[in-house]
Amino acid sequence: MFVIDAGSAVPPYEQLRLQVAARIRDRSLAVGTRLPTIRSLAAELGLAVNTVARTYRELEDAGLIETRGRAGSYVTAAGQAALERVRRAAEDFAAVVAASGIEAEEGLRIAEAALNRKN
Repeated sequence: MFVIDAGSAVPPYEQLRLQVAARIRDRSLAVGTRLPTIRSLAAELGLAVNTVARTYRELEDAGLIETRGRAGSYVTAAGQAALERVRRAAEDFAAVVAASGIEAEEGLRIAEAALNRKN
């Protein structure tokens, strides 16, 4: 289901978060899909339970999944709404960049710097 590259400079929790988010975005993980338990996914990937727990917390904070206690973690409809809000904001940002006469590459650098400050 997911693959962790032990040789990557990207931390394992981030690799997993990116993969889950991408699968939610491309809808291969549909709304309502139950995710593997933290323990089972950690065992499957050879990761510490806390690493997978961190991934799930970050996905939940982003509104992409919800945890229902012992019932597990599920892909949320709110995750789709959050993605749509981001798409609209990106379109608005692109319009502002174009109207300002700023090159697209510079606009991307500005956006990347803003995202990096949030991390």
